[in-house]
Amino acid sequence: MQMLYDSESFVVLHLRPDMEDEETAGTAEKNAIPQLPRHGFEIVDKRSGKEVYLDGSWAELFQKQILAWQQDAPTEEEVEDTLDRYAGLAQQPVIVH
Repeated sequence: MQMLYDSESFVVLHLRPDMEDEETAGTAEKNAIPQLPRHGFEIVDKRSGKEVYLDGSWAELFQKQILAWQQDAPTEEEVEDTLDRYAGLAQQPVIVH
């Protein structure tokens, strides 16, 4: 897990299976069903207390947005506006463990 963005309104995390620590990777059962490694992004809207997890084609679309931001550094307002559009998808309340 890698934090990509943190502001008063949003947190964006990149979740990648290849970032799994070695201890966890060594404890997998031999008979476990193999799964395709997939990455995703979690966007937390701090204002509403909800989060959305983007994977599959949504994650690919968001990855393209991040690459565009790296090429042309956006203002904080532009980033927040984009995240606000994704936050409209958020239905899952954030639960602190």
